[in-house]
Amino acid sequence: MKQQKLRMSRRKDYIGMIFVAPWLIGFLAFKAFPLILSTFLSFTQYRIISAPTFVAFENFKMAFLSPDFWNSLKVSFAYVLLTVPSRLIFSLFIAYILSSKVKGIGIFRSIYYIPSLMGGSVAVAILWQYMFMEKGMINAFLGMLHLPQPTWLAGSYTALFVISILKLWQFGSTMVVFLAALKNIPIALVEAAQVDGATRKRTFWSIIIPYITPVIFFNMLTNLVTAFQEFNSPYVITAGGPSKATELMSLLIYNNAFRYLKMGYSSALSIILFTVITIVTVLLFKSSNHWVTYQD
Repeated sequence: MKQQKLRMSRRKDYIGMIFVAPWLIGFLAFKAFPLILSTFLSFTQYRIISAPTFVAFENFKMAFLSPDFWNSLKVSFAYVLLTVPSRLIFSLFIAYILSSKVKGIGIFRSIYYIPSLMGGSVAVAILWQYMFMEKGMINAFLGMLHLPQPTWLAGSYTALFVISILKLWQFGSTMVVFLAALKNIPIALVEAAQVDGATRKRTFWSIIIPYITPVIFFNMLTNLVTAFQEFNSPYVITAGGPSKATELMSLLIYNNAFRYLKMGYSSALSIILFTVITIVTVLLFKSSNHWVTYQD
């Protein structure tokens, strides 16, 4: 009897491993192995065409002494600060509106989600580039209104703004998570606040926001990580220009790896970016103790 139970237990373990295997293989092949390899290469001089040569911490020293590295780090933080808060606020605002029980609201939810289905599409980035060109659609519209027509992609601040609002436009996935959280708020809490005379604004700030803080934290964390790794839009729309004003860390890593064939140096930059994301994530988790409230 005991042996039969043991066989059944092992059989369940094997079945469980079969289901877990695709994820585990993907994690080892596309996450763990690249991280280990990048860590190894970061301590070497490697130009693909020749064998890697061990150089200890020279790549890291080169990075910290490089003005391009500090510029890219500054641009990356500026991009994160531009996109993450605005995306969270805008998606929560739209989710709050779409949580209303109105006839045909499902159609509007689908319309708002469509941009996110395109993800980081190169085609969308090219379309965005054409829209903001000097003689593009945006300037044509501004000209009709007799308003100034800036050279969006030629200015340091406007170019970063252009790639930031593309990220803001694709807010659907964040909105859906907020919408699910708003739908899970007990209606009794809202009704009790209304009976006590709370206005809609007061209900939103005192009942709804505290209740969904775990979801705000989750969306903030995921958006931070993806924003630090953004690549498609700055690469396609501005290619890091003008004057490296939109050269995010991901773009600097790419250029050094595949344009200049400095694989060891780009691996060191990857490890630094990974470390920066880890530090920001840890700080966010530490801060969550003071503002995230979990319901019992």
